[in-house]
Amino acid sequence: MNTGVPVTTQAVARVMIDSPLPQLDRLFDYAIPDSLAAAALPGVRVRVPLRSIGRIADGYIVEVTRVGGFAGALSELDSVVSSARVLAPEIWTLCRRLADRAAGNASDIVRLAVPKRQVRVEKAWLLESAAESSAQVVPIAVAGFDTDRIDLALATGGRLAVDAVPRVVEVRSTADAPSQWVGHWAITMAACATRALAAGGSAILAVPDYRDQEQLVTALRAVLPADRIVHLDARQPNPDRYHALLACLGDTPLAIVGNRSVLYAPAKTPALIAVWDEGDPLHNEPLGPYVHARDIALVRQELQGPALFFLSHTRSTEVERLVGLGWLDELAAVRPVAPKVLPTAQQQSQDRLAAQARIPSSAWREARAALEHGPVLVQVARPGYAPRLACAGCGNTARCQRCEGPLRLKTARSTPSCSWCGKLATQWSCSQCAGTDFRMVGQGTGRTAEDLGRAFPGVRIIIADGDRPILAVGAAPALVIATRGAEPIAAGGYRAVLLLDGERMLARESLRVGEDCLRWWSNAIALAAPGATTVLVGVGGALASALATWQRFDYLRSELADRRALRFPPAVRVATVTGTPETVQAAVSAIRAIDRVDVLGPVEAVEGGVRAIVRFDYAEGAAVATGLRAEVIRAATARRSRAGGANGRMALPTLRVRFDDALSLDSTE
Repeated sequence: MNTGVPVTTQAVARVMIDSPLPQLDRLFDYAIPDSLAAAALPGVRVRVPLRSIGRIADGYIVEVTRVGGFAGALSELDSVVSSARVLAPEIWTLCRRLADRAAGNASDIVRLAVPKRQVRVEKAWLLESAAESSAQVVPIAVAGFDTDRIDLALATGGRLAVDAVPRVVEVRSTADAPSQWVGHWAITMAACATRALAAGGSAILAVPDYRDQEQLVTALRAVLPADRIVHLDARQPNPDRYHALLACLGDTPLAIVGNRSVLYAPAKTPALIAVWDEGDPLHNEPLGPYVHARDIALVRQELQGPALFFLSHTRSTEVERLVGLGWLDELAAVRPVAPKVLPTAQQQSQDRLAAQARIPSSAWREARAALEHGPVLVQVARPGYAPRLACAGCGNTARCQRCEGPLRLKTARSTPSCSWCGKLATQWSCSQCAGTDFRMVGQGTGRTAEDLGRAFPGVRIIIADGDRPILAVGAAPALVIATRGAEPIAAGGYRAVLLLDGERMLARESLRVGEDCLRWWSNAIALAAPGATTVLVGVGGALASALATWQRFDYLRSELADRRALRFPPAVRVATVTGTPETVQAAVSAIRAIDRVDVLGPVEAVEGGVRAIVRFDYAEGAAVATGLRAEVIRAATARRSRAGGANGRMALPTLRVRFDDALSLDSTE
């Protein structure tokens, strides 16, 4: 398997080994025996021998050729596991490109793209008729937008940053089905999907979580035949996810819906890739090589040429940068909607009701008037009763005696527990003053509900957070207390929206805190009924002005200009390099000679070892990734020292590289 002069004329399978080892991240040549010649096709699962370690490994055939890259005798394929060609050529190319960009393993990305094999599901699929769906797709006009511009983008592979309309709308999946309310963004994506399918291509639609998927699927069912909608999501049970993947392998154009993993869907002729709310942290991939959904969409659009739409109420600075470069065109509604937003930064300290119920008098009046007509949304920062507890004696944060995590109170009568490990603090004492009494700091959903219940006696209170997920509420008067991102949709929209805890949200030490808050608040504002008032409590300055005037992108442009001056992302790219002092130093030294590369650190890492942050221009990304990847392989193949450690051996020197980490410059406190 070493490089040499091609000498064989036998059919050769070029195989990707399914292994996390970086030194195996390349294609291996295997001879195809005559008995497997008919089944050994690109994309199928195979088993192959690894002579160096004397075992059989799983893999995928990427290519079949008559000319190999190995000069000696080739090992033969051990077996073809299945005739289903689950690794499409375009998906392999995408995985390889993304892995090279992030200095990672292509097999790690393929593992995200192709679910584990489900034998029964696959056998049933292989026996199914290959007949295409006969259901016709009727293209729907994109309400509120210039449909001609959208059609032009679909025809030419255009790229658009779409400013979603901040409204909720009523839809019916069928004529006799009950009506449901969804965000206007969902009917926008659904209408774009109908136009893509009518043009003969598939639409790949990525959203952050199950709440958004429910809305989008509801909107799609109202305009598309059921057999043209495929739900492909990493949260699905393996059989369902594998069945959805196999359904995407046909020639029928489909609307494929899911979370970030749907962007790997093997649609042969994608006409549209659309991503909703790409700034949501759920679009960050938590598994190596940590490729963001936005980058998957951008690279796939470049490789296959479909239209690419990023829809949001407030886009990220990454997308704003692409708009500024002209890489993305802006698309606003034909008649832009500006919600009514009232900042109240100065009233809390002077208002008795603010001290009692955390809302100034103007917000109290708006809520009271709105409750006569329907529900009112109250957004808060944290779930639980008291998000943080402090020692009553010295005032220091009360911390878990097992892991040092902060303690919290879930309900008024519950026992304090650790926010990190969940351990109950039954016999807690302060490590600073030995005190045993707590003082509550902050107010979560539970305590807010109590306070507002006293301020609005007789009004129904609904709590929606991670522990109590609620997707929708009716049109009857109620106070809906919700954490950011957990707000249910109200029938007809909320008659008022109160955004509390703004100062607490902004107190987080993060490079992205401003744009995150803008996105959380604008998404909540979009749930209001037409003409309803939103009250932003305790926040002033540029953020409050951006919401009050609905000029969110002016704030993002200013933020991006500041980051350019400071060489912060997304003005530049970053990579975090974590490992032992020796491996990190070697990795940093390997790339120092590249132009416009600067290194911050190394410093001690929270997870152990040291960490350095590398900043570099986009043009140098390939060189930096290649240099760091070489050091990752070098560290992985270093010989183990037997001078101690478990079983007389020390652990391998480890080196981990993560590109474009959104949290790399944030405080770890």
